[in-house]
Amino acid sequence: MKGAHSQPGNYIAIVLAADREGQSPVARAAGVSCKALAPVAGKPMLERVLSALAGAQEVERCLVCGPSAGIVAQEPALQQLLGPAQVGWIEHEASPSLSVLAALSHVAEEVPVLLTTCDHALLTSEIVDYFCRKARSLGMDAAVGLARHEEVLARFPATRRTAYRFNDGSYCSCNLFALNTVQARQAPLFWRRVEQLRKQPLAMLRQLGLVTVARYLFGRLSLDQALHKLAPRLNCSAGAVLLPYPEASIDVDSAEDWQAVQEIAADMGNLLPDARYL
Repeated sequence: MKGAHSQPGNYIAIVLAADREGQSPVARAAGVSCKALAPVAGKPMLERVLSALAGAQEVERCLVCGPSAGIVAQEPALQQLLGPAQVGWIEHEASPSLSVLAALSHVAEEVPVLLTTCDHALLTSEIVDYFCRKARSLGMDAAVGLARHEEVLARFPATRRTAYRFNDGSYCSCNLFALNTVQARQAPLFWRRVEQLRKQPLAMLRQLGLVTVARYLFGRLSLDQALHKLAPRLNCSAGAVLLPYPEASIDVDSAEDWQAVQEIAADMGNLLPDARYL
């Protein structure tokens, strides 16, 4: 899929699908070889994500990064999911940021990229199209999808989501990122620098900006101000898309998350996008 192109304006989706270190606790709880195959409403999570992307008008094709070649070779279900022409696959790298950088090298520079993960089990085509259209309309190099924390809690009171608390509201990440321009491809390089400093808190804070971090901690920073302050460090402009879909913030990082998502999917009627790769 080297140098892959899409229709003008359409996104190529990169799906991070590797377990981070060894076997995921989600995979262990589900009794499968990797998290991507953990079922939700009877379908592997990766299938649910690929189906959502397949049904989205704004997405031309997908590039899946991981699971490892060894796991793919042993799992007919993965081979089937990764078989269609509109789905590419590459081996993952040692970290998420390196995997993104590797995947970007397979996508032509002028093509906008949508980045998401295989554990986005409640993702739908409607969410994808809403995010992509709003991300493009911002006129920014990059965009991040967020949901209001209070809306997530109101819809899913039993879930535990990390919230980023700004002075104009609290927000949850939705694991949806748009890289709209060539310049936006600088952002994963910053992500890589932060990853490398994860065991050096002070150095990491310097990367983020000590004054900006202090303003955040004391509740004196708005979301727009944070993105504006972060832009020079990302080496690109960035904006936020607030999604009116609380379920977009629900991903599966733990066995408890997996159990919760199965219950949510059942309550939502086992929703799965109409478009299927299979």
